[in-house]
Amino acid sequence: MRRALPLLVTGLLAILLVVSDHPFPPPSDPDRESRTAVVALGDSTMSGEGAGNYETGTDGEQGGNWCHRSRDAEVFRTAVAADRKFNLACSGANSDKLRNEQLPRLREIAGSHRVVALVVAIGANDDPRFSEILNKCFEAWGKRSDCTSAVAPEWSKRVRKMVPKVENTLSAIRQTMRDSGYLDSSYQLVVQSYAAPVSPKMPRSLQNLSGCPLRTTDLQWVVEDAVPELSNGLRTAAGRVNARFLDLARAGEGHEACVGGDDPSTEWFTRLSVDWDGLRDQARSSHALQESFHPNASGHEQIGRCLSEFLASDKRDGACVPRLDGTLGLTTEG
Repeated sequence: MRRALPLLVTGLLAILLVVSDHPFPPPSDPDRESRTAVVALGDSTMSGEGAGNYETGTDGEQGGNWCHRSRDAEVFRTAVAADRKFNLACSGANSDKLRNEQLPRLREIAGSHRVVALVVAIGANDDPRFSEILNKCFEAWGKRSDCTSAVAPEWSKRVRKMVPKVENTLSAIRQTMRDSGYLDSSYQLVVQSYAAPVSPKMPRSLQNLSGCPLRTTDLQWVVEDAVPELSNGLRTAAGRVNARFLDLARAGEGHEACVGGDDPSTEWFTRLSVDWDGLRDQARSSHALQESFHPNASGHEQIGRCLSEFLASDKRDGACVPRLDGTLGLTTEG
């Protein structure tokens, strides 16, 4: 029996080494398993920027919080069997801010609820600085010049520099969940890319301050080059941490800002949006254009529809594309 004891200890140590990457601390709340949750993390496209109906305290009225977390954000429009849906995303967030500001809250939720899915949209505010690109294109329109010639040559480099930052953030999410007693396989981790909010197919009559002040050549670059390359970079980061990937690059086709002409009801993205009252308030003036070119409430509803289909599928990758019936649907890629 004494000889068997060392063998038993050795066996236990071997098992501990095998599972050391997946610790199993007891949940902080013994009733956690009875309460399920879906959690959204990331930046403006996930928080609900542009959809309006913002949660109290996230519209600049408290401590400069401009997260613009909308009650109409896609996570709340996603049909998934869960008791709660939490939106931790914040407009303007980059990878560092997600790790520092959203993961502590995720840790709390993971301890009090059984998280069944995490949906993440992050990266555009890292090196790509996509909103800054659109601002430069806006400025170029005013100067009657183009922005593509200045931005396009460095875009690939920006996306490449983004990939490891997103990968590190996704790894930090994984570790947060492991620290809370989760196996990687016990929840879905979905990385979501970005949709092109504008299109060169918009009427020229709206390529101005009344709609979308952007030049056709710049619009073509955004749709044909910038957004697809950004999606490919995010796909790479997702694959490195064994996360699922939902491609939104084509999600807005036919429903981009301004393509509806005189009838914007079919558009899923905001046109140039100005908070005129905010312009008169020094504390709010720098955020007066913040909602521009983001998914609106209809857009979030459609993206939530596609996300629902993806979460219910068993495919590693998928893409959201408009259907002939006017809704957004899932096409699987493998």
